[in-house]
Amino acid sequence: MTSTVKDMLATYPADLGNIDRAKLTACIEECVACAQACTACADACLSEGMVGDLAKCIRTDMDCADICTATAAVLSRHTGYDADVTAAILRACAVVCTSCADECGRHADMHEHCRICAEACRSCAQACDELLGALG
Repeated sequence: MTSTVKDMLATYPADLGNIDRAKLTACIEECVACAQACTACADACLSEGMVGDLAKCIRTDMDCADICTATAAVLSRHTGYDADVTAAILRACAVVCTSCADECGRHADMHEHCRICAEACRSCAQACDELLGALG
């Protein structure tokens, strides 16, 4: 399968240093997928009959989508790379994804979209942790 993220990293004209390209690619892809899942989950929650009971889930979904989008953007920029900024946003993304996975998990038995979202959030948190570990 073709990966636009992988292809873009391969075309970067400068040296990316010792970064694990596979983990970087996976993390960017997981962040994008998680942002999409969280956005769709929040929208689906808004269409449920008991939307008031899902207010925290909706808010957490929206926060997670925003952080995942920002993380993917930061990880996609390499000019003037700042390891401290990258590490901070990876930690923040992992925390928000874990929180969102926990919240969506509370509704997963009743709402399939929450189950799917929780899985995407857990996968993204893991990818962030793995990249963070590879950065040293």
